[in-house]
Amino acid sequence: MSENILVITEHLQGHVLDITYIMLAGARQLAEQTGSKVIAVLLGYKAQSLTKNFNADKIHSYDRPSLENFSPDAYLRVIEAEINEEQPRAVIFGHTTIGMDVASGLSARLNLPLVSQVQHFNGSNFVSQICGGKIMAEGALPAPTALVTMVPGGYKLEDGQGPTPFVLEKQAPSLEGMRVRLSHYIEPDVSDVDITKESVLVAVGRGLQSEGDLELVERLASGLNGEVSASRPLVDKGWLPTSRLVGKSGVAVKPKLYLALGISGAPEHVEALTGSDLIIAINTDPDAPIFNIAQYGVVMDMYEMIEALSNTLEGQAHVA
Repeated sequence: MSENILVITEHLQGHVLDITYIMLAGARQLAEQTGSKVIAVLLGYKAQSLTKNFNADKIHSYDRPSLENFSPDAYLRVIEAEINEEQPRAVIFGHTTIGMDVASGLSARLNLPLVSQVQHFNGSNFVSQICGGKIMAEGALPAPTALVTMVPGGYKLEDGQGPTPFVLEKQAPSLEGMRVRLSHYIEPDVSDVDITKESVLVAVGRGLQSEGDLELVERLASGLNGEVSASRPLVDKGWLPTSRLVGKSGVAVKPKLYLALGISGAPEHVEALTGSDLIIAINTDPDAPIFNIAQYGVVMDMYEMIEALSNTLEGQAHVA
């Protein structure tokens, strides 16, 4: 049994996902407390160029054509073999579609404890968010090997970045007879604005009372030279298209300003905001999880704030 920490990196279509750097940052902090090493595990095909900015002690690279795209069967087989060989103290996954799929499967197959939605580590303890982030639970990592899924909010991306560590090419187990294979990616509709390229986003959530009130949000966004985006509830209602959806089932954004109106801050939404320069949250609930990641927050009715900001912006425009 080693004290090493494995980080299962995530990438998509040639790009490392932000959650990878968040996991590496958390693993580095945990390793410093326990005196262990951080090992980044990369599954892919001709993907070594993705490792040039990992804050890890070394990288275990599995390079196979069948690993070019995510496959739950393939990932389970490879990571199971990695765990059996390394016997690590902890294995960190993203609390993402990929991470939750693989971590839960490994927990069942290997009879290993799984700690989910960990935001950060406090010494050698984990701090996990429950009840949509309104309650934080702290405890010791279960032994001997703990599987962990991490959410954004506890670390900065740059803390998980560093010079390229040593890369060890490893032989993957047999990947024959996989039940699930990727057919193709379904690309999103590009006829609408691309919110991933916007420097200012005015995001609205469940606090919006009616579809007609979107005009108020659009007025504010226009005054800020930005665009309107949304959390999952508004898209599910059909008030905005999926191209405006920020979150795990939508897109990750990195604006200079992210103004969150009436958004509670569920993990699925927050994980897509970590690259934002400035997050300002408006919510009537003082315990809303969105305040955990916002640099500035105001507890008040979002409609009052929209009106005040819009009137101020329009007044400045008239003066100019």
